[in-house]
Amino acid sequence: MSGTFGVGTTARLKGRVVLLTGGSSGIGKATALGLARMDVELTLVCRDRGRGEEARKEIVASSGNQSVDLIIADLLLQREVRRAAAEFLSTRTRLDVLVNNAGSTFPRYAETEDGIERTMALNYFAPFLLTNLLLKVLEASAPSRVVNVSSAAHYRGSLSLAEVKGTGSVGLGGMNAYSRSKLALNLFTFELARREARKEVAANALHPGAVRTNIWSHAGVFSPFARLASAFMPGAESGARTPIYLASSPEVEGVTGKYFDDCRPKGPSAESLDGELATKLWDLSLKMTGLA
Repeated sequence: MSGTFGVGTTARLKGRVVLLTGGSSGIGKATALGLARMDVELTLVCRDRGRGEEARKEIVASSGNQSVDLIIADLLLQREVRRAAAEFLSTRTRLDVLVNNAGSTFPRYAETEDGIERTMALNYFAPFLLTNLLLKVLEASAPSRVVNVSSAAHYRGSLSLAEVKGTGSVGLGGMNAYSRSKLALNLFTFELARREARKEVAANALHPGAVRTNIWSHAGVFSPFARLASAFMPGAESGARTPIYLASSPEVEGVTGKYFDDCRPKGPSAESLDGELATKLWDLSLKMTGLA
């Protein structure tokens, strides 16, 4: 489809196909509503059917957009990521924007059935696997966009391949795991941008800002303080501004491999820009997701 992306709640992107993960609450739901108001054809990926269907109905009612579909999948599990991608591809032949929004933090260390620490599984491996499974349709729909919701927490993160594989990370849950997972997401974003530049698949990461969402209830030992502080934070609509901007604005058409904060490019951590580490992480991730 020819033409440029729009911007703002009054823009019209009719016919554009958007897939967004984690759309039942918080920043994801607010982002989905903002994009639905632009007349996109929207598919939400949510873990819980009841909450997902409630969100879908609210978005339809608030936006007047009837083209809002729902896929139920627990993105902690790679088999569920694969099923979600297959379900989407069974009904869609194009994808203009993929918003990898789903994420959380877990106070204690535990592994998924895939042998991966839960925070890393949800915040990094799910976007890595889902994006790669949908990469051909993104390329066929180019110019297209991948928008990865990262966090300023990545600045305090560090990453070793041993931790990604699960060894040497027992006991490291909570915000340490969260920071590490968002650093991994940045590395993936910038490597994806390098690999897909000639195919016009733009990939950018963003910090949505400190906003009032339920993620603060999972902040481990810091949760009492975090919950108190979150009461004074702006709402999810504020956090949705930058993902909506990157998904829709003509101002960033062709912009790729960047990290955004408050709708403006910002320098990420030095480790985020380590190309050698990014390549090694990509190769390891292919093996750990069965894509190699």
